Amino acid sequence: MILNKSAQNLIKPSDATSWISCIRRTWLNKHQSKNIEIEIGGFEKLLLDIGLAHKIAILTKLQQQYEVHQADSVKHTRTLMQRGTPVIYQGQLLDEQEGIIGYPDFLIRHESGQYQPADAKLSHSENKKGIQIQLGLYRRILANHLPAMVFLGNGRTATLGDEINPLVDTFVMNMKQLFTMHEQPMAHYSHSKCRICPYYTHCRPEFEAKEDLSLLHGIHGRTASNLAAAGISTITQFSNSSAETIPDTPYLKGHKRKQRAILQARSFLTGQVFQLDSITLPKGTWVHFDIEDNPLTSSRRRHVYLWGLLTPSYSSKDFEYIWTDDETQDYTGWIHFLEKIEQYRKQYSSLILAHYSNHEKATIRKYAERYDMEDHTTVLWLLGDNSPLFDLQKPVQEQLILPLQGYGLKDICKHKDLVNFQWKNKHSGSQWSVVQFNRFLIETDPKKKGKLKTEILDYNRDDVTATWQLEKWLRNCFQTHTHFTPQSLIKLK
Repeated sequence: MILNKSAQNLIKPSDATSWISCIRRTWLNKHQSKNIEIEIGGFEKLLLDIGLAHKIAILTKLQQQYEVHQADSVKHTRTLMQRGTPVIYQGQLLDEQEGIIGYPDFLIRHESGQYQPADAKLSHSENKKGIQIQLGLYRRILANHLPAMVFLGNGRTATLGDEINPLVDTFVMNMKQLFTMHEQPMAHYSHSKCRICPYYTHCRPEFEAKEDLSLLHGIHGRTASNLAAAGISTITQFSNSSAETIPDTPYLKGHKRKQRAILQARSFLTGQVFQLDSITLPKGTWVHFDIEDNPLTSSRRRHVYLWGLLTPSYSSKDFEYIWTDDETQDYTGWIHFLEKIEQYRKQYSSLILAHYSNHEKATIRKYAERYDMEDHTTVLWLLGDNSPLFDLQKPVQEQLILPLQGYGLKDICKHKDLVNFQWKNKHSGSQWSVVQFNRFLIETDPKKKGKLKTEILDYNRDDVTATWQLEKWLRNCFQTHTHFTPQSLIKLK
């Protein structure tokens, strides 16, 4: 892609988010074709809405204490500052010489007569680079030594001073370099970042054509760059290498890790599945377990609105759950979950509570801490040495090499040559669930509210059914080292 000369070469605080994630995305944002539309997804829109509500709440508090005026231009902002307006809302700052423009939520007059920039952020920490760069740019334009303020989502007000200047200097320097580049900068693939990037379809064909090593699960972009510098730049080259000939690079050190990466490359190219060691699944009665939680609560504490469970004989009618309508029922839902677990403990011999990833176990621990119940009998059992909790992700990640770029539950289960389980709603996912629940919270029509709840329950039922299907797949295909590879059991030393 060649430079779009009509692009406005102004550095904006909003550039910080893309710059931290991917410099190519930042370049494309500045020089993109007008035909590229950046669609805002449901979860992103929800974040924007909640962020706006947080900003309005801060505005209301400031209006109760100070005279507040809203700015409508750079010139108007300067006029309000010259008048000594106590608080300027939605100010517009411009440094024409540096080519920096900024839009702080608030400019608050200090007793010295100078202004402090302030932003309202949902984050609980001011240590995120994006926040530091944005507030640092405002300070740079204002050209004073007063610290910037951040009204955080947990109610705390933080300050940022000269300590963030080096980061801001690096950002400004790199942005100016990007403006002078006539061709897009080199980039590597990131499974977590690229899939949600608006330029995915632009970059992906290039990565595939080059057989970029970052397409492999477990190979970071920095690792790919170092391997390319050592003469290994394609997946085919890497797959034909030996652990002894591959140099140590960041995130790829040691014989075992290198050998695993080589097998990942071969799996990527051939679709072959490699089993590294025997898989032993615990004996007992399995109940599959998955939670849905909302991180966007008014208290900013994650609220589990659905504890989902699939019991024998694992049909749709065997789906059981604990549901809470809102955060006020948080404690009640937690207690009902513990009661349900005690019921299963008595009902089933050798109960196995199967889940995928550490999220469920970590959430139980957080809830026990939240309600000062670390010594509760059921909690001690769930988190103790003889815990019934079993994370299916561990045997998958530790013993299998799969032809995938991500080892998430949906990556594995949706693959037609692996588990091949499909969710009924193809658009559903964890973020989708959060969006639906927040719609449920504000919906007043009982029928619409009931429909939203049903959709969330259906999604969670599919989640726990997927972990059951994954369990069956592991038992059928890998406990006896069957048909997936000629070398059915490959030992890594």
